[in-house]
Amino acid sequence: MINLEQVGVHLPQGYLFKEISLQINDGDKIGLVGKNGAGKSTMLKLISGHSSPSEGRIHKPKDCTIGYLTQDIKIDTKQSVFDYLLKSNVTLTNLNSRIDQINQALVERTDYESSEYLVMLDELNELNHEFSLNEGFLWEEKITSTLLGLGFSDLELHRSLDTFSGGWKMRAELAKILVNSPDVILLDEPTNHLDILSIAWLENYLKNYPGGVIVISHDRLFLDNVTKRTLEISKGGILDFAYAYSKYKALRAEEIERMGHAKKQQDKEIKHTEELINKFRAKKNKAAFAQSLIKKLEKTERIQLEDDSIANMKIRFPLSIQPGKWVLEMEDMGKTFGKKKLFDGVNLTVGKGEKIALLGANGTGKSTLLKRIMGDLDGQGTVTYGYNVNIMYFAQDQAASLDNMLTVLETVDQTAKGEIRKNLRGVLGAFLFQGEDVDKRVSVLSGGERARLALCQLLLSPSNFLILDEPTNHLDIQSKEVLKQALKSYEGTFIVVSHDREFLDGLTNRIWEIENQELRIQHFGVKEFLKRKAEFSTNKKTPIAEKRVHALEANSSDTKRTYEEEKERKRLKNKLNNQLNKSEKKIDELEREIKKQDLVIAELDYSDKELADKVVSAYKELKLNLDQQMQLWEEASEGLIELE
Repeated sequence: MINLEQVGVHLPQGYLFKEISLQINDGDKIGLVGKNGAGKSTMLKLISGHSSPSEGRIHKPKDCTIGYLTQDIKIDTKQSVFDYLLKSNVTLTNLNSRIDQINQALVERTDYESSEYLVMLDELNELNHEFSLNEGFLWEEKITSTLLGLGFSDLELHRSLDTFSGGWKMRAELAKILVNSPDVILLDEPTNHLDILSIAWLENYLKNYPGGVIVISHDRLFLDNVTKRTLEISKGGILDFAYAYSKYKALRAEEIERMGHAKKQQDKEIKHTEELINKFRAKKNKAAFAQSLIKKLEKTERIQLEDDSIANMKIRFPLSIQPGKWVLEMEDMGKTFGKKKLFDGVNLTVGKGEKIALLGANGTGKSTLLKRIMGDLDGQGTVTYGYNVNIMYFAQDQAASLDNMLTVLETVDQTAKGEIRKNLRGVLGAFLFQGEDVDKRVSVLSGGERARLALCQLLLSPSNFLILDEPTNHLDIQSKEVLKQALKSYEGTFIVVSHDREFLDGLTNRIWEIENQELRIQHFGVKEFLKRKAEFSTNKKTPIAEKRVHALEANSSDTKRTYEEEKERKRLKNKLNNQLNKSEKKIDELEREIKKQDLVIAELDYSDKELADKVVSAYKELKLNLDQQMQLWEEASEGLIELE
């Protein structure tokens, strides 16, 4: 479909890449990877037509449509989110406008037998047929379901787009691309501003998308689930692998290992050749031989290896002092902005060593909850820290607190303590500051660079309680892995907000979820959390168009409910709703009791066998009751879905 022929981009400092030739086929699902600055975003701009190559050509069919999502979305309109998408399809807009004109004219005319009237009827039929072929009659339903899938609420669909943040404007632009179904979709970091549930929705959408997709992403799981081909921009060229990211990475590692062995052999041969040259160049009878060796050496293409030191780096964040058995207690905590309530009635204790993931849709109050914990915002209730608690907090605007006059290296040098000081350049490299970058002043850094530096500085500071709000933003896949391994080995407690499923997987042992103005505690990992969300929110997440199809299918197959059937359905629905409510209350009670017993068991004296057996037995009974209630809740949920 799209062919790149000897494409190159030349910058003042030299070639970004050159002599790139490749073919992008119909329906290809491609992950575009490479180090920061390799030219990934530039490549998408070239393919989209937003910029032109310095040399070479890009061939595209004349009728090829491309949807391109950039990282720097600029939308300035007072249109509602819904209207912004509604009017984005020029073909449908023009067809609908002409259909309305003809319908209005037909209403006003009375010359039913005239040739002009019949011509208008014929045109109307043709327009309606074309409107139908372009899925015009499902257009509004498609828009609504896409916006809901990307996290917009029903009430937000008709809000003016200029009242939304940049992240939500990006979602609107992404929705506009998706609903218009271009032949090729180009996405530059599409998950950056999406919550974890919206990412899962987008992932499923793209997997089933019939057109081509090329995506730049630092989300490993997203790449694995969406793409089937990986293009790597490396050292000014491009490598093509017919695999998703993880398999590509494994094969690439094997290739680099082979190249490493080949380089050692080459270095050995070069050294031997140089020794021969030095030995014979001063001898007259051997001078010609020495010159031939020199020419041979000059023609040798030296093997260059990618620096993979970051991937192998291990960082351990220093623990300041040991805290008490609990580090944080919240009592009746809540927060409202005007009439909008984010959450209330939060009562819980965080024990030493807990690893917590704070999840929820954007706008539910995750960052606000962290700010309430830190005391940066007023609100209802109280927050109490435990004995010897030393908190380090990474906010989304943490970069604003950096000293502009210091260099990158000086910034972390001020903070670091202990053995880690010996490897500050290596640590900075893990956060994408390499070579001369460490001598740059903070004042000249980009927003992303400042955020990475602030995170690096924070995590070099001794602490026993970390609170991290979206720490993986602006990190590449390798840097995120370094951070993850550091947090896994961290001996303190942490609460982390992140939408990166791969990053969270295996990292936390608790989930806090903010939903419907409540903070819910789940005692499992992110994979199980997403699985349960998918299973029990099926009906809620069913697109409107899909519901319509289901309704049409039901009517066409003569399955209309009789009065008695409807009566029985309502009775069962009420019964299941009652069971659902009872189970939810019981689950909350049991989880609170289990939380208390966790502390009891932690301090249990096992030398008193009779008492220990009694306490452990009671604890197991609580766990069994919780499992039973969860099963009842699941059965009731599934029953309600089936009844709809």
